[in-house]
Amino acid sequence: MKHVTYADKSLLVGDTAADLMLEYAAALSASGGADTLDLTCLDIDGRQVTATFLLGSGAPLMTETSFTDLREPDNASAEHYLRRELTGLPTTSEMRLEDQADLRPDGGDWD
Repeated sequence: MKHVTYADKSLLVGDTAADLMLEYAAALSASGGADTLDLTCLDIDGRQVTATFLLGSGAPLMTETSFTDLREPDNASAEHYLRRELTGLPTTSEMRLEDQADLRPDGGDWD
């Protein structure tokens, strides 16, 4: 599981859901879009809660590995939604390649 930190609040989320949410947030930010996402999370006391995240440019979001024996909350439907929404949006690896091209002084390819 991973700690998902949003503003000053940290919650535990399954690895897949956390990774997909971060990827989606980056893609939304790059495209100028925004969305809300409900995830089932564990709070600081290990209780299951539903958190709604605002994703887009300027959203203070980060993930961090955690070491816990707690069972990951089920976010299968949210993961399906994120995968579907990511279709057609640029991935972070594609965005990095575009950014690198912008950094080259002569504007040429990095090949």
